Amino acid sequence: MGKGERERERLREERIAAEEAEQQSGRNRTLVAYAVISTAVLAVAVLVFVLASGGGDGDGGGSAHINGNQRMGSTNGVEPDERAGIVPARTKVFDLDEAAKQAGCDVRLKLEDEGNTHLPENTAPPQYGTSPPTSGNHVEPPFQQADGAYSEPPDQLNVVHSLEHGRMAIQYSPDLPEKAQLELKGLYETMYGATLLFPNDDMRYDVAAATWTNLIGCEQYKGAITLDAIRAFGKMTWGKYGGEPVEAFTFTGPTPAQPDEPDASE
Repeated sequence: MGKGERERERLREERIAAEEAEQQSGRNRTLVAYAVISTAVLAVAVLVFVLASGGGDGDGGGSAHINGNQRMGSTNGVEPDERAGIVPARTKVFDLDEAAKQAGCDVRLKLEDEGNTHLPENTAPPQYGTSPPTSGNHVEPPFQQADGAYSEPPDQLNVVHSLEHGRMAIQYSPDLPEKAQLELKGLYETMYGATLLFPNDDMRYDVAAATWTNLIGCEQYKGAITLDAIRAFGKMTWGKYGGEPVEAFTFTGPTPAQPDEPDASE
């Protein structure tokens, strides 16, 4: 083989090697692109699942019936109460005044509206005129406390915004016996749509319930008659007060206006 032929052969081999290297580089780029696309698809699938399950800030159900995502409020990191409640006794007293009288509860309706300015998240709450509060300046969206049962107290700054959307917040002393707490949880489970339940150690009542500008406070928990009073309070005031529409803060499930209690009308 002459010198010229050897040179041509060398160049041909270099060209083949270069083409193979380019092909391998293209295959590598394709594999990387597939990996990126697969990761993106997986991320989207996870996001869809989370949203379908009620959002990353809520469990979308369970015994706590947390109803939280960017449209429906936030849990704000508060732990849910997943305990199974005790089924409430049959309603005996449907009239709010009579039930409250027998239960020794104080009912205060159409209290002063203390304002509705939106405040940034983690702002120190204002000095509300009642404890628990029934109105006043509160957290900005979407940090209104999501509907649900909680095992620890949420910030009232967040709860008050929920009240403005027609919600009812049932609150109890953490010193109540476990059985009493589970009876309240059982009542909550009959009307968890647009309702909150949580302990509150900053009030003088054993049990209280608040809607916007309305309050029922019971210094002693007396069992079934106290549940009757809270249920009657919910029927009278739920969804009827506050400057924001109930429907704008989406909810599902039985409500205090129509509790899921088959024997309530008997």
